[in-house]
Amino acid sequence: MKILSVFGTRPEAIKMAPLVQALESHAHIESVVCVTGQHQQMLQQVLELFDITPHYNLQLMTQNQSLNGLSARMLGAFDEVLETVRPDRVLVHGDTTSAMVSALAAFHRRIPVGHVEAGLRTGDMSQPWPEEMNRCTIDVYADMLFAPTLSSRQNLEAENLGGKIIVTGNTVIDALLQTTRRIEADGALRQQLDAAFPFLQDDKKLLLVTGHRRENFGSGFANICEALAQLASRDDIEIVYPVHLNPNVQGPVQSRLAGLPNVHLIEPLDYARFVRLMQRAHVILTDSGGVQEEAPSLGKPVLVMRNVTERPEAVQAGTVKLVGTETVGIVESVSALYDDDDAWSDFSRHLNPYGDGHASQRIVAALTGHPVSEFVCDQAMAA
Repeated sequence: MKILSVFGTRPEAIKMAPLVQALESHAHIESVVCVTGQHQQMLQQVLELFDITPHYNLQLMTQNQSLNGLSARMLGAFDEVLETVRPDRVLVHGDTTSAMVSALAAFHRRIPVGHVEAGLRTGDMSQPWPEEMNRCTIDVYADMLFAPTLSSRQNLEAENLGGKIIVTGNTVIDALLQTTRRIEADGALRQQLDAAFPFLQDDKKLLLVTGHRRENFGSGFANICEALAQLASRDDIEIVYPVHLNPNVQGPVQSRLAGLPNVHLIEPLDYARFVRLMQRAHVILTDSGGVQEEAPSLGKPVLVMRNVTERPEAVQAGTVKLVGTETVGIVESVSALYDDDDAWSDFSRHLNPYGDGHASQRIVAALTGHPVSEFVCDQAMAA
């Protein structure tokens, strides 16, 4: 069986890496990897960490590209890969434009599509944009739907789709646990990773920030930056923000926050260093989907700068809270976790509502026709 895995962004690569490793180790699978290459530098760091060498790199990134321009170039470039490889199945992940276009190209050639991380929904096509549309569209094309959680399965069942649904857990937890085990077992590696953050002070509690969502461009980012500027005035807080390379993020962040005391604006981190920074954080403030899944597994409170989330499980479990993008709401929510130890303790529980580290094994078993013991959240997590 020849399986072609496609991904292009850093988050996609992190989540697909353990699955690619599992595919490559299977005796009856010929694994082929194609990367679309929108964020080449960040992508390469993940590939090196997980020792993955792509067979095809489309290198589609251009300056100030539009989604339509990217989609058009990708459809033609990936169709040439399909013509050459002639896979038995294409695997795509999540909700990116590259995943949606790759699935469409495979569908046009009548090649079966497996969707990893299927079934996440907000019910609002504008949030996240355009990811909600991308994910819904892929689930229509796919004949195998690898849902990470029970609620994702329920979303898919409600839509009466034709694909076979299998609850696998999320492959990001496979990647996270693999990485944390390496960090915990290797003191020299730990020291090497910590050396990237010599500015961290023991008498301050780290607020780790990530933000890059398109729907927050403009006034949303202005509000977020103002909230961070206000929080930076506290004596007990230290803000570290790995700033996304997108000019729509760099502009407002650098303009409002550069040079402020207690604020460290750094370049995007490779995955191992980012995991280490999550381990050291007191609170994580984010608009990222992946961080919502990873941080609860590390026992870190997560405040999400969005109004809705397609990942409700951790919100229900009490380790994630939606705080929106208004300045006052962000400042009040962060301050509450710094001012009230009991509130922080209620958030900081080690839960794995998104997986147990075996999602990739379940997907490979399903692909090869073997029985699958589906992922079930622990009852304490689901309560």
